[in-house]
Amino acid sequence: MKAQASSLTATLVDYVTTWFCVSMLGFWYVAGSVTGTVVGGCVNFYMGRNWVFNSKDKDIKLQILKYILVWCGNLLIVTTGVYILTHFFGINYMLSKILVSGLIGTVYNYVMQKQFIFTQ
Repeated sequence: MKAQASSLTATLVDYVTTWFCVSMLGFWYVAGSVTGTVVGGCVNFYMGRNWVFNSKDKDIKLQILKYILVWCGNLLIVTTGVYILTHFFGINYMLSKILVSGLIGTVYNYVMQKQFIFTQ
């Protein structure tokens, strides 16, 4: 439940940031998506470390390094997916982001965080 709440919170921050950057600041949708992913990723790390996996006693430097490695994979996959769905299939950038990040969050992020980053 905590993992889902953390993921939902980080996702909401990601989506709002993406929308704000594109709609209010005039960013290109790919740049807005990257910005949202970065901000959401920071929220997700903080919540994962301090609340979901309760691993505050572990070395934060190693966790950050591992998180960055996993997160770079996430960033690459989500950004590529958003670009492909929006550019080649004409799907709205926010719907593309929801579809891709929802899938990746379910099959990649949670597993990598639990098994690789915030190990017990």
